[in-house]
Amino acid sequence: MLIIFLGILSQWIAWRLQLPAIVLMSIAGLLVGPLLNIIQPAESFGEMFRPIISLAVAIILFEGSLNLDFKEIRGFNKPVWRIVTVGAIIAWIAGSLAAHYMAGLSWAVAFVIGGLFIVTGPTVILPMLRQSKLASRPAAILKWEGIIVDPFGALLALFAFQFVLFARGDETAAAFGLFFLASLFAVLLGVVAGRAMGVMFEKGQVPEFLKSPMVFAVVLLTFTLSDIVMHETGLLAVTAMGMTMANMHISSINDMRHFKENISVLLISSIFVMLTASIPLEILISIFNWRIIAFVLAMLFLVRPLSIWLSTIGTDMTVQEKTLVGWIAPRGIVALTVSGYFASTLLEEGFQDAQLLTALTFALVLATVVAHGFTIGWLGRKLGLASSAEPGIIIVGSSKFATLLAKTLQDLNKNVLIIDSSWGRLQEARLSGLQVHAGEILSEHTEYEVDLTPYETMIVATETDSYNSLVVSNFVPELGRDNLYQTALQVGDPTVFHSSLSGRNLFGDEWNIHELDKKLEEGFSIRKTPLTAQYTYSDFRKNGIAGTIPLFIKRAQGRIEFFTGNQDVEPKTGDIIVSFSPPAYQQGRLQEKLETNRQKVLSQSKE
Repeated sequence: MLIIFLGILSQWIAWRLQLPAIVLMSIAGLLVGPLLNIIQPAESFGEMFRPIISLAVAIILFEGSLNLDFKEIRGFNKPVWRIVTVGAIIAWIAGSLAAHYMAGLSWAVAFVIGGLFIVTGPTVILPMLRQSKLASRPAAILKWEGIIVDPFGALLALFAFQFVLFARGDETAAAFGLFFLASLFAVLLGVVAGRAMGVMFEKGQVPEFLKSPMVFAVVLLTFTLSDIVMHETGLLAVTAMGMTMANMHISSINDMRHFKENISVLLISSIFVMLTASIPLEILISIFNWRIIAFVLAMLFLVRPLSIWLSTIGTDMTVQEKTLVGWIAPRGIVALTVSGYFASTLLEEGFQDAQLLTALTFALVLATVVAHGFTIGWLGRKLGLASSAEPGIIIVGSSKFATLLAKTLQDLNKNVLIIDSSWGRLQEARLSGLQVHAGEILSEHTEYEVDLTPYETMIVATETDSYNSLVVSNFVPELGRDNLYQTALQVGDPTVFHSSLSGRNLFGDEWNIHELDKKLEEGFSIRKTPLTAQYTYSDFRKNGIAGTIPLFIKRAQGRIEFFTGNQDVEPKTGDIIVSFSPPAYQQGRLQEKLETNRQKVLSQSKE
């Protein structure tokens, strides 16, 4: 209970304070584990400890690989493949040299651990990308590297271990053949499992309510079968399975992604707390050894940048992208779990210096999680690789009022995108200089053509309520219901649409898009009213023209907050209220201007 609670609590605090969640989970685990000795997961779970973590890592890795659609890297696949091949080999060699010369490990142990430390992994890189809001290209490169290299790191370590035994005369050449056959079997098993699942789904042989649970079960089965054949090949199998299903473009793939993402957040939160809480206090103290610190610094500032810069020579990656990718390489759950396996195996084979592996791995994990977790967003902004300094707003539907609203937001220096399926309906928005996209927001094609990363808020304002609710429910997992708005329902009975299917009602329950467009035709216009100590929100409501519709508030800090049906916005001094005002307001302003001009003319005549 405590593990799950602390994991999710860390995620929530990280979301509230905009901090790296991985860092908070690590701190929580260390506090309740070695520092305060409240829980000891390794002892409590006993023999189930490692299997639980292994199966959890399999699910996390599959969820990540389910997002590896080759369409995503179209146009920059060359640097991705260079990094996961040439870059991985360079990192292996350089990491092994650092482990030998800096950490003082023997060549055999350094060779094994150098292969393992090429991993970055989705358990740490995906939460960082979710919070950092990087531009799509560097984010995609980091995501693909983390997911693909994860199983390869374990395989490289296994290959190095087999080579060490062969060089010592304990293994025959046939062992290498078995290693490659087992790896090939893992890939084939994953591809067959993924293809079989995809075909069954497309032919309707699995009901909707069983799709996600069935995939969940098959992932565990695939991982376990492969791992029985040869240890550490199960990760390769589930990665192949996820990539296969991702590139089949199954119609229900999004539902599975949402289910797996929710499961992954729960597993990452719990597993990271479990692992850090299980670190013995003596190992925690031993990481302050100068050799370990020297090794960590070499991995951060020499090995990683060297592998990226050398492997991407001749590609179209910019200096800024190489700098960012060359810095970000956090290690996580896979490094901790697999290093424990190799530490015990190498010790059994007589390599006494392998007892340093756990401390070495934990030091690298902790250092990279903290250093990269706190700097990825800052460095992305400094290098111009952040998607946007401030999250933008998507408006779905290009009615006259929606276009006016978008133009108003743009005039307030907000990043706004209007999406509509009709190019013709976007004409007025295009003439107004707004950023537009003609396409279906729910289509997979739009997902690949438009980078939605910079946008945190969505307003759905088409003329069809059922479609508005469908869009809202589709984007709840990505944006959260608090960031999804839609114009009020037009149907006679609002209870026809359950609240769980709808977004927050913009401006009030009575203002549907038809009514707002009608008001615009009647002469309503946008009004901006600054609030001061002399003119408060109470004065605005008391003295305002009847019929005025408050739309949103621009806070003094620049943030936009929309008025909704429950009126949960509290305007303060320094804010600007943007409202939709009737023609009477414009007539009053015109009379004021005429009277002011008349007074000026009279005063000039007297002079």
